[in-house]
Amino acid sequence: MNAAPLPLTLRVIRAEHDALAAMLRTLPLLLHEQRRTGTPPDFAALRAMLFYVDEFPERLHHPKESELLFPRLRALAPGLRHVLDLLDADHAQGERAIRELQHSLLAWEQMGEPRREKFEQQLGVYCSRYLGHMRREEVDVLPQALKLLGPKDWAELDEAFGAHQDPLVLWDGRAVDAAYAPLRERILAALPVPFGWGAAA
Repeated sequence: MNAAPLPLTLRVIRAEHDALAAMLRTLPLLLHEQRRTGTPPDFAALRAMLFYVDEFPERLHHPKESELLFPRLRALAPGLRHVLDLLDADHAQGERAIRELQHSLLAWEQMGEPRREKFEQQLGVYCSRYLGHMRREEVDVLPQALKLLGPKDWAELDEAFGAHQDPLVLWDGRAVDAAYAPLRERILAALPVPFGWGAAA
């Protein structure tokens, strides 16, 4: 007997997590390889990646979790409140963190190598924290959501989470929004296979 398909909301969240995690894991490795080989950094690609994080996970993905999914779970599972509070705090700090990272990248681009190390250190901390955040959601929150929420909840959540299209996540046969197609191509061209189209690191 086939299991019931996952709600669209969970499929979207997991697909967006997977795409973002691939980029966050690859970025520091890409910079390390460029440093090792003496390859000039591709600042345009780095700017595009940070813009993507700001434009989609920070402005669309996180608010829908904090404003729509988490309140329902708080009401149904008091034991999750501490975890949800931590995740909400991460979301609240995310916009400031990505701005600081974008500033550090600009400083490196404009001021040269003396600013590189600071950017790489900040990027490492940011990626590690973000990956931990997504892991906590995947392990502690999403299974409880699947268990506790009912059809009416999922119908409302699916409508909200299905309303935007992350350019790195093409699901349900949707095509990438034409306005974001160049951003998608720039990011995937910079990321090595299997995460993107670039040469293997």
